[in-house]
Amino acid sequence: MIAEAIRRSALADYTDRFAALSAATGGALSIRELSFASQLNLRADPDDGRVMQRLASSLGFALPIVPNMVASAKDRRALWLGPDEWLVVGPDGQQAAIEQELRAGLDGAFGSIVDASANRTVLEVRGVKARELLAHGVPIDLDVRSFAPGRCAQTVLAKAQVIVEVSDEGTLRTFARSSFAIYVAEWLLDAAAGLSLR
Repeated sequence: MIAEAIRRSALADYTDRFAALSAATGGALSIRELSFASQLNLRADPDDGRVMQRLASSLGFALPIVPNMVASAKDRRALWLGPDEWLVVGPDGQQAAIEQELRAGLDGAFGSIVDASANRTVLEVRGVKARELLAHGVPIDLDVRSFAPGRCAQTVLAKAQVIVEVSDEGTLRTFARSSFAIYVAEWLLDAAAGLSLR
């Protein structure tokens, strides 16, 4: 008998609890796991114009060079993590395709590409109380005037290192390491219980 590999997300057991939160708050706050996103960490020289142009051509959009910004096209986006570092994110199963595009962009230039898809899970937090919820646990200013759509930041949520991204629609996405996913989910649910949600 051969064992069959079964893919299971880090927060598969939390689907019902997240759904119950959304129902209890009438949609004022909802959380869901965006499991199995393709995530590739890219390091490249932003001062090498030819490399940046090739990467933009192969990805279909230019990598953001302004700190804490997100650039996107279609179903892919790149989060600025540092002066020469980005997290390129796409739908499930696109790791190989994204890696091929990044390699074509580097075209032998100095850089690195690491598939980090299994390293983090993504929690989508939405609703009118989403920013208030996360504000209880992160030290950065989440006010829409300073953290608008198209922004991202590496920070901590309670005691877990995370990346927080604001989608074009204003939804907050929290990238948490898989080993901290349960901690982050429990913290969010516990903090949500303390909010005035009606």
